[in-house]
Amino acid sequence: MTDDLTRRRLFGIAGASAAGAAGLAASGCAAIGFGAQGGGGAQGGGEQSGGGTAEASTAAAYSAGPPFRTRPDLTPPHITLRRTGLGADSRYIFLNAPYSGPGHGGSYIIDPHGHFVWFGPNTASQHRMNFSVQSFKGEPVLTWFQGLVVEGFGQGELIIADSSYKIRHVIKAHGGQLADFHEFVVTPQNTALITIYRKHANVDLRPVGGPTGGHLVSGVAQEIDIATGHLLWEWDSWAQSNPHVPLRESYQKLGVGDGGHGTISSPYNYFHINSIAEVGDGSGDLLISGRNTFTVYRVSRKTGHIVWRLNGKKSDFTMGPRSKFFWQHHVRPAPSGRMTVFDNGVPEEQHSRALLLDVDTTHMHASLKKAYTHPGTQYRAGAMGSAQLLPDNRMFVGWGTEPHFSEFTADGKLLLDGDIIKGDPSYRAFTEHWVGHPTDKPRAAARHRTGGATVYASWNGATQVRSWGIFAGRTASNLHEIATARKNGFETAIKVSSRGPYFAVQARDGKGRALARSAPVKIG
Repeated sequence: MTDDLTRRRLFGIAGASAAGAAGLAASGCAAIGFGAQGGGGAQGGGEQSGGGTAEASTAAAYSAGPPFRTRPDLTPPHITLRRTGLGADSRYIFLNAPYSGPGHGGSYIIDPHGHFVWFGPNTASQHRMNFSVQSFKGEPVLTWFQGLVVEGFGQGELIIADSSYKIRHVIKAHGGQLADFHEFVVTPQNTALITIYRKHANVDLRPVGGPTGGHLVSGVAQEIDIATGHLLWEWDSWAQSNPHVPLRESYQKLGVGDGGHGTISSPYNYFHINSIAEVGDGSGDLLISGRNTFTVYRVSRKTGHIVWRLNGKKSDFTMGPRSKFFWQHHVRPAPSGRMTVFDNGVPEEQHSRALLLDVDTTHMHASLKKAYTHPGTQYRAGAMGSAQLLPDNRMFVGWGTEPHFSEFTADGKLLLDGDIIKGDPSYRAFTEHWVGHPTDKPRAAARHRTGGATVYASWNGATQVRSWGIFAGRTASNLHEIATARKNGFETAIKVSSRGPYFAVQARDGKGRALARSAPVKIG
């Protein structure tokens, strides 16, 4: 993925987004909600009437109005979800926006109905990418890359945060380089598998039409002990001792796209590492994806040697009909000798696909078990993308530079489709269970209205809130409860007859138990 390509896709995809929405309608998906929207009207949850128990009104269509009243500092991308049905165990959805349409880029969580749950905004020097839930020491954690994207790869560090959203570990690369965003896997051994792009000088690039003393970037996989930060293992696609992956395996043309020109300022990107995963058969071997070689490499953790190649120019497997892939991302082993691959496909194919492959290592043959494609618009992801096989064999797909994500049944029926409205794609998209316990307090805001006030309540990252208690009084130190309201979206708007002028909100769980209370605010 190149920085230029990403920016072009981010700011030039409005037409594609509109076409995608039309395709969704053709596929039979009905819009059931709106997502991480700004203010105006419903404020992400619709207004409710206070006085006793407030009832939720029907949510309006999304609005591109002002930011949340309670959190004007949070301006996430706009999301629209369409569903034909919920899966067996509906989960939260985890996305990232490396840049922004209007609003900030950052990492964010939405619930199964499209409501915004949590947003961690980017800063000028730290763009967040590759946001997901993983397990560390038996506990669910959030992980992401933060840094900058330079020459098509990341330069930054990798983050592990706990269920309170507090950062617990920062993983840094070794060898005088910064960590890349393409991969970050937390293993059952409490280690981190990460990617690096390493520059090499004095490389004979004449076989690809370049200079004799040229420059290239190789794909490096490192395994790092999370607790100590020590380097445990490293593999470099260009290291002579592996043996390295030769130039002739690459399909990337010099000077085309993000291939580079073979110079010190624009090195040849011949490999483009973008995925690492443990094979999971007890061998300790790893699956490493080289985008620009169209190949998945099984690499021995013990020796660093390549055990076999799947696909590409030197494939050790025969490839069955429609099983070949091109410019692929996000390779993962699957049960029963299978593998998932996000096949970007273009321009070699008409559209991108999420693949479930049968990989027979006895007869060295790969066959297509299932290909998941969008039934409406045929997305053509020039970069990025993910394919997540869920325990009940549903497939969750992030469409890379196409700013959309989808969920399918095992047999390929579309269950869910999501649009990132302003064309800000997510590097990958995942769906997972999550329980968030933020340590900060809920936020409240209040505005005048005829006959009383509208009180707004939110709590960034809290997943267990089911209702709000609303408190009012003439002084900030003397408030009493005046209403309760069902939580409705990220920011719930509640109409009350009281004029305050001071208000506070209390978050409550499904049994009505108090979780936390906001600071008092004066009506504005």
